[in-house]
Amino acid sequence: MELVGSTLTATYAHPRPIPSNFLPAISTMASSYKNRFPHYSLTHSLSLPWRPSTYYKVAAITPTLAPFSKSSQGLTPSKMLPFVSNRTALFTRYTPDDWYRSNLTNYKESEISRHDAERLRVDTSRMIQDKNQQTRKTQTETTKNLGERVNDIIFWKTELNHEVDEMIGETNALTDMKKRLERALAETEGPLQVAEECLLHREKRMGIDLVHDDVEKQLLTEIDVIHSCQERMRRHLDKAIAQLASDRAAQHELEKDLSDKQAAHRIDDKCHYLRNTSDGISYYRGVERVDATISVPESWAKFTDDNIMRSQSERAASSKLRDDIETLLVVTANEMWNQFNKVNVAFTNRISETADAKNKIQTHLAKTLQEIFQTEMTIEAIRKAIRDKGPSLKVAHTRLDERTRRPNVELCRDSAQLRLVNEVYEIDDTIQSLQQRLRDAEDTLQALVHTKANLEHDLAVKANSLFIDQEKCMGMRKTFPNTLRLVGYV
Repeated sequence: MELVGSTLTATYAHPRPIPSNFLPAISTMASSYKNRFPHYSLTHSLSLPWRPSTYYKVAAITPTLAPFSKSSQGLTPSKMLPFVSNRTALFTRYTPDDWYRSNLTNYKESEISRHDAERLRVDTSRMIQDKNQQTRKTQTETTKNLGERVNDIIFWKTELNHEVDEMIGETNALTDMKKRLERALAETEGPLQVAEECLLHREKRMGIDLVHDDVEKQLLTEIDVIHSCQERMRRHLDKAIAQLASDRAAQHELEKDLSDKQAAHRIDDKCHYLRNTSDGISYYRGVERVDATISVPESWAKFTDDNIMRSQSERAASSKLRDDIETLLVVTANEMWNQFNKVNVAFTNRISETADAKNKIQTHLAKTLQEIFQTEMTIEAIRKAIRDKGPSLKVAHTRLDERTRRPNVELCRDSAQLRLVNEVYEIDDTIQSLQQRLRDAEDTLQALVHTKANLEHDLAVKANSLFIDQEKCMGMRKTFPNTLRLVGYV
């Protein structure tokens, strides 16, 4: 067998077969120690690095299984070479041929890498020149297209500016007419509120004065006339608001289109003048994959043309609506003035009737108060007469009570006793008669007081009605908006 490697790490090319038993026979072990150096533990440098030092420990006493050989006699342990076990042969991994082959492989790979890198450099230089030329050509064509696009945007911006100015003028005119209509409608709120408050105040009339008279009929008619005028005004106001909304919508579309074109002009003009040396250029990853376009040149031009046509149509409708509102304001002002005068005439007549009724009630009330005073004096005299009978009745009762204490046969039913009893009955009858007369007088007084209360109530009712019609209602109706204010002028 050939020995390969150094003596410390030598292995056999063909290792010996592993015995079936883990340990050899005792006789074999004993014979193997003959004529051999004694066993010494390996130094730390020869220990297996992957085995922990705590697992295999050197015995404290070196075992002696056989005598030393003659060649080893007389030598000290320090002069002896350490015994190297065959287990160290496991450390070998590669042969010299493996080492040379590895170096050759590295050399060859290095040459291949350098050749590939040189070829890549040449191809890359040629490709860079081609791509630079193509990029400059494409950029020039793009700059030209951007310039043409800027000219188209400028043309449509001019058309939009002109139409926007026209629409703004019409919108302002309709807005002024709408404000006149709103002022006229607001002016009708005053007469309407006066008429409604007159009805509301007249609802505060009391008792019999709550009549459905001519004043109330004329007030209801006035409210109906004002409501009719307001309804027509509101319809035209709604039309004006809707028309203004349409005008503003058309104007908004024009301005939005104009704003978009201004933004597009600014952006395209900036893009038109961008160069490779310009400031603010940067990378935007993935922007070329985003298709944000929503129109083509034909639809782009048609969109602006449709906006202009719509604006012209809305301006014509707005002008016609302004003429209709002007006519309406004149008609409604005349209707409200005529009805206002009719209501005032009805109020004047009703106030005169109420004042006459109030004067008559005051006369009857004065007579009733005089009779109440006389009746109260009579009642007071009756009460005094009843009080005066009290002492006489007490004397009679005391006498009868004292005579009940007479002894034995002295309790005689004599004439004095009979007279005392009759006296008590007479006084009681007198008091009962006076009390009945007192009740009659009090009833009469209550009737007079009730009549007085009715007269006072009726007088208060008439006074209240007169105050409502003359002071509150006519006080509010002293002023009425003039014709200029009813047609919307300040």
